Amino acid sequence: MSRVTSEAKTLDVGDTAPDFTLKTIGLKEISLHDYPGKNVVLLFYPLDWTPG
Repeated sequence: MSRVTSEAKTLDVGDTAPDFTLKTIGLKEISLHDYPGKNVVLLFYPLDWTPG
């Protein structure tokens, strides 16, 4: 299990998002810096593919 650390910070409209890395469904790691100059949309489905 990886350890997650974070600093409590809010962003305002127009702020640049901090870089981060996530794993895809296929366990490939992708980072925000992999998409320079692109619009990125993140979708989170906390209960998809789980019973209940």
